[in-house]
Amino acid sequence: MTVDDRVDRRMASKDLTVVRTLVRTPLRLIGIGGAVLAWVVIYLAVQRNPWFIVTEHAFSDLGGPLASDPGFFNTGLIGLGGLFSLYALTLIQDATNKVEAVGGAFAFLAGVFLTLIGVYPSGTAPHAFVSLWFFVQADLAITAWGIGMFLSGWDWVGAICIGLGVGGPLIAVAAPWPSLAVVEAFGIAVIDVWVALMLRVHYVRLRRPPAYSCKTRRAADPDCWRSTCGWTR
Repeated sequence: MTVDDRVDRRMASKDLTVVRTLVRTPLRLIGIGGAVLAWVVIYLAVQRNPWFIVTEHAFSDLGGPLASDPGFFNTGLIGLGGLFSLYALTLIQDATNKVEAVGGAFAFLAGVFLTLIGVYPSGTAPHAFVSLWFFVQADLAITAWGIGMFLSGWDWVGAICIGLGVGGPLIAVAAPWPSLAVVEAFGIAVIDVWVALMLRVHYVRLRRPPAYSCKTRRAADPDCWRSTCGWTR
């Protein structure tokens, strides 16, 4: 292989990396975009059903037999589930260890169950099961990513994720919620906080090779977090 061939291969590899970065960047925004869109769907569905009271009903009632336009809410859930599963693929791509990759897999399953909530709306036999397991899979994804972040050396990020993934369900079970809609809103808020935190993770890893981890960097430079890491303790 000549020198020119090597240069051409390096340039082609660099161009391919740039293309992959441009493609993956919008996918990273699906998470935060989907979080906002979820509340938009809920708000519009509530506006279509004046009888809905958040302290008395469940959000699933907006897609049940009593709803004036159940198809709107259920179609929204199906679309949101697809977006969540697509976002999970980005989580898997950005994973720096197997635990984070497992977290991405749990997130993918959560998206599948969110889609199934729209397919099996309130009043159908599988509805309670798919609704519960959406939140279970989401909490497992958050917890797995928390453990994975610890393994990557980002301790405080891991602590927040584990706190959300473990503490969120405990609060949801223990607190005296006035209605299912309120506890569902709490569960959605937990996911939203995690997705917002992951936006920072995506940004940092976008600037570095996929195999990069703070733990590896610290082995060579214990003070790296003070200047080049992009994270603060």
